[in-house]
Amino acid sequence: MKTYRSYLHILLFTGLLGFAACKTEINTPKPSRGTADFSKYIAVGNSLTAGFADGGLYREGQLNSYPSIIAQQMQKVGGGAFAQPLFSTERANGSGYIKLAGFNQDGTPKTEPVNTNLAIRDQITIPGFGNVILYTKYTGDLNNYGVPGIKLQQITYAPYGNLNGYFERLLPGNSPTNTTTYLDFVTAKPYTFFTDWLGNNDALGYATSGGAGDVLTDKGLFSQLYNLSISKLTASGQKGAVATIPDVTAVPYFNTITVGAILAGVQKVNPAVKALYVNALVSGTAYAPREATAKDLVILTFNTALIGTPVATPAGNLPYGLTPYTPIENKYVLDQNEVILAQDYVNSYNSTIKATAASKGLAVFDAFTFLNNVKANGLVVDGVSLNSGFISGGIFSLDGVHLTPRGYAIVANEFIKAINKQYGSSIPLANVSSYNGVKFP
Repeated sequence: MKTYRSYLHILLFTGLLGFAACKTEINTPKPSRGTADFSKYIAVGNSLTAGFADGGLYREGQLNSYPSIIAQQMQKVGGGAFAQPLFSTERANGSGYIKLAGFNQDGTPKTEPVNTNLAIRDQITIPGFGNVILYTKYTGDLNNYGVPGIKLQQITYAPYGNLNGYFERLLPGNSPTNTTTYLDFVTAKPYTFFTDWLGNNDALGYATSGGAGDVLTDKGLFSQLYNLSISKLTASGQKGAVATIPDVTAVPYFNTITVGAILAGVQKVNPAVKALYVNALVSGTAYAPREATAKDLVILTFNTALIGTPVATPAGNLPYGLTPYTPIENKYVLDQNEVILAQDYVNSYNSTIKATAASKGLAVFDAFTFLNNVKANGLVVDGVSLNSGFISGGIFSLDGVHLTPRGYAIVANEFIKAINKQYGSSIPLANVSSYNGVKFP
């Protein structure tokens, strides 16, 4: 027995020596800026760039914006300081937002507004436009130029600084005296590198309003303004990265409340009901009621309790959503034809973005393809399983459109991958697992 143990000991020892001699070397690229200069990085864009989340802009969201995360990683390869227009700690809740308060017995989430410690300083009425909420002014250095709500078609519109409270907050003047365009504002100070994610709102506003409250930006105008903006951003040889516009159907805002789920709920109470009805686009600007299908997308904010409530019609009171005389209103549904229309415009916009980026040698984060893939297949990052589901997916915030800190970290890494590929840099990726998803009560 002693001899056997000695022999076994020799075998184990010899094997360990062999393993040590043949161990695999892991070569981590040394951080490098490649052919780019990240010393003065600016971020151009809208609400996604600003760190908007949970239906509002607030300090925590700003701190976890994807440009801020990119800048932190760039600092490891010579990137400089990155200043954001943060709300003060005393007014940290900014515009206000919604938080998760719990769940109903049927598992649906309960949210409640956060409306204390806001950064609202006033409200002004602009003739011919309406009311504009004004926020506490920001002064100081600025690298993150994200303005919630801005469209590409507004970047050269001089009065826009009076109509958007988030932009007005960044300008030295007070509404209604501002005349500085957004494009002039973001290019006024020297910079060496930029990211640009403009263009989302040129399709998103139409989609989230069910095609009823906004219009899609003309394709030709989009192309003209996008080329103009990139030409100006690269006028002194600056390098950068741009992102494509996501498919509107890739976000939980359009995939959480479904026609099938609503109908199933109705049929539990009244099995005789066979269909829902929606007021749907026929062609041009003509709409007509028809039976809803799974290809009609109900918006996240639709109050399903409206279904079946009595509606006065010439034929008497009829249940809302359950007859062709009382269809679900257009503003609550992005119907099949509207989806096709929105996707057609987004595809055109993205062709412009890719062609313009190629002509200037810019990096491209294809957000359209990436988010559609996440919707179809999910995503595993740092050992964490994620998907595009509402709340449980971990990527999208409570408004169903904007991202959680974890979602913004994922986007930051996708930008970084595109930048590294285009410019031969080796900016380290952020640790996604260190950022949270939706906060539970």
